[in-house]
Amino acid sequence: MTVTETTGESTGARTDICAGPPQGDRRPDGADRYTISEVAALTGLSAHTLRWYERIGLMPHIDRSHTGQRRYSNRDLDWLALVGKLRLTGMPVADMVRYAEMVREGDHTYADRFELLEATREGVVARIAELQGTLAVLDRKISFYADAGRALASERSR
Repeated sequence: MTVTETTGESTGARTDICAGPPQGDRRPDGADRYTISEVAALTGLSAHTLRWYERIGLMPHIDRSHTGQRRYSNRDLDWLALVGKLRLTGMPVADMVRYAEMVREGDHTYADRFELLEATREGVVARIAELQGTLAVLDRKISFYADAGRALASERSR
């Protein structure tokens, strides 16, 4: 089982793929073996970051070629897209690793995953509200300066 799926193959349980819409320049499933440099180019992450993710358990079980080179799949790209979104939420790396561990542990961790993601969502909603307030202040200031600029231009044209 990979970190990008939870499956109960014998029970027919659903698969939870950590995906948004597929990104461009992807190979069809089955032919989706990407080198670390290709993944770096597709994701914007450095090869060093990708290796670090693997080392800390955020990207475990990356397939290897017969020569030992990492080979990433579309599922790995989906997982990296989710990790990128989690990073944008401000989720600490330790929590992301904990989430990845829970995914690997299986369906019995759904409640814990739900709680972690719900707490993260609450933080995002609070940050959005804070940013909306900040945006309102900026809009008032921009409006003030736009009005002041028009007033000055009007005075100069007299």
